[in-house]
Amino acid sequence: MRLYHNARCSKSRAALDLLRARDVELDVVDYLQSPPTSAELRELLERLGMSPRELLRTGEAEYASLGLAAADVGDDTLIAAMSAHPRLIERPIFVCGNRAVVGRPPERVLELLEAC
Repeated sequence: MRLYHNARCSKSRAALDLLRARDVELDVVDYLQSPPTSAELRELLERLGMSPRELLRTGEAEYASLGLAAADVGDDTLIAAMSAHPRLIERPIFVCGNRAVVGRPPERVLELLEAC
């Protein structure tokens, strides 16, 4: 099990606390320091059942400065932008087996844990 975590994010901290309270052994990845590659993001998106656009944090400055809101921006460009600018990735992401979930609200990680 793995948690893509941002310690500055209250939702990410809450998800981590929920998992630790249940003594879940997991690999915690500070994805701002160790961003996922484009290939890793594609795998995460598949596990999440989401499109790249759904995983984007549209409120981040990079979203506007890179012109990612334009409808003609393709998936490859969005994935490359998230890999290069990991603040654009919605968080936290909990991975269990071949499934993953964005922990918003944080309790969603428990739903996946129970199903895993």
